[in-house]
Amino acid sequence: MRAIAGAAAKKPLAPTGGEAVSMGRMDFPAWDPVLFDLPGPIDIRWYGLMYVVGFVAGQWILTRLARTGFLPLAPEKVPDLIFYCVLGVMLGGRTGFALFYDQSLLDPREFAQVWKGGLAFHGGLMGVGVALVLFTRAQRLDGLRLADSCALAVTPGILAVRFANFVNGELYGRVTGKDTPFAMQFPTDPQAERLFGLPSGLSMRDRELCIQAAFGKRPFADVEPALTKVDALGRPIDWSAVAPRLDWVKVREAALPDGSPVVPFRHPSQVYEGLGEGLVLGLVLLALYLLPWTHRRQPGVFAVVFLCGYAAIRWSLELVRQPDAHLGDGVVLGMTMGQALSVGLLAIAAGIVVAGRLRPRPVPPA
Repeated sequence: MRAIAGAAAKKPLAPTGGEAVSMGRMDFPAWDPVLFDLPGPIDIRWYGLMYVVGFVAGQWILTRLARTGFLPLAPEKVPDLIFYCVLGVMLGGRTGFALFYDQSLLDPREFAQVWKGGLAFHGGLMGVGVALVLFTRAQRLDGLRLADSCALAVTPGILAVRFANFVNGELYGRVTGKDTPFAMQFPTDPQAERLFGLPSGLSMRDRELCIQAAFGKRPFADVEPALTKVDALGRPIDWSAVAPRLDWVKVREAALPDGSPVVPFRHPSQVYEGLGEGLVLGLVLLALYLLPWTHRRQPGVFAVVFLCGYAAIRWSLELVRQPDAHLGDGVVLGMTMGQALSVGLLAIAAGIVVAGRLRPRPVPPA
């Protein structure tokens, strides 16, 4: 067994001199989604860490906004605001994912297992909206200006979490040609898992460890003790038969009779979303903030720009993002779920504009 695993781990992952490599082709880095393995079901993952990074960055931005007077809140109260936002993101994101994407999570036992993943951005945004309403009432704040401040603070977190999605190999894009710039084969693709010969009933961590072995990141002999011992039917798993198939070089080069790869090339849509929804949108908001005349405009401007910008970017990138298999493209009027929910964000932005116009205007001093 160890000899088989060692041979697989030592196989080169870079193409040899006789292999042609497409100019657009990129290799998936296969970083381990788990930073630190801990006893029990909870590990320190990139995914959870990136949420922490997002909240820390958000608190730093909100504190600076409070000190400048843009956020009508004492700086020492910002951690309380972050606490409300954390609850809103977690409860709203989980509820949104359960309602929009995976109804099995409506089971309270499954709903509570957040370490397995499953948070929806649109649900998290709705949860934060409810949290901000509660916080506004508790602190007697200007709700629109509070929403503006949160819009300025949220984009670093979006960028960080999309990076974690990429590390996990989840939310990848639609199939494309190998010559498409940045096209990539994902080991989490169903075709790749089939070629790996992974048995049914494996946990997420089982698959991650097998991918680590397939890329030569960790010897199979080291990961085998942590793998599930029985399949979904309770039958013992013969890992000695699976180990020789955990070879990413062979899997990615496997071809159909027509010469096309068995594991298709896909858009790395997680990267597109991180750059678009996080970096580009964040820079647009920052540029608006740095314009002095923007601060004197009606409260709610930054929130509206964020909602409209996110909706436009997400709606567009859904064209290259692989939709959930059980949902497909035609969820609402031929749109994907992400596109339909993004249209909902535009409706919320319109509501903010109307609310801003209906609020009483301050009377200038005589």
